[in-house]
Amino acid sequence: MSKIGKISISIPDKVKVALNGNNINIEGPLGKKMLNIDLNIFDLNISDGKEISIKPKQLNDDTKRLWGMHRSLLNNAIIGTSNGYEKILELSGVGYRAALKDKTLNLQLGFSHDVNFPIPEGINITVNKQTSIVIKGSDKQLVGMVVSKIKSLRPPEPYKGKGIKEKGQYILRKEGKKK
Repeated sequence: MSKIGKISISIPDKVKVALNGNNINIEGPLGKKMLNIDLNIFDLNISDGKEISIKPKQLNDDTKRLWGMHRSLLNNAIIGTSNGYEKILELSGVGYRAALKDKTLNLQLGFSHDVNFPIPEGINITVNKQTSIVIKGSDKQLVGMVVSKIKSLRPPEPYKGKGIKEKGQYILRKEGKKK
């Protein structure tokens, strides 16, 4: 039995969930999301537009694996369309700066050139200070992917900790060489 799959998902008042064949349409104040769930494998119960529960029709190893994953995808879509997801990146290093120019994020990361990162559709990026970037969106996977791509431009190094890191991320520091 899946521990995560058993838990029913509560639907906020702002979010509308509709089942159309194998597609589940989720609409909220922050956007729309469509998920494809195989109804030959799973039973989907939407009770009074307040709760969703998902259960497999037959319990075997394959359905046990997919049960929790599909429940998590549904929950992430509902949270994303109602509240959204947000991650904060911090730049640390001398001369490391960020600025917004139209639909691109301009980063100065200690290279001889500026790095221009195009902002994908569905993502909202704001620069609070020159060293703090806030990334918001309704799709958890897309937000995480954008954060990962930006972090990979200059990962934090272990000696001085210079680079791009998430807020609250711990960097394992190394001791420098001794005489």
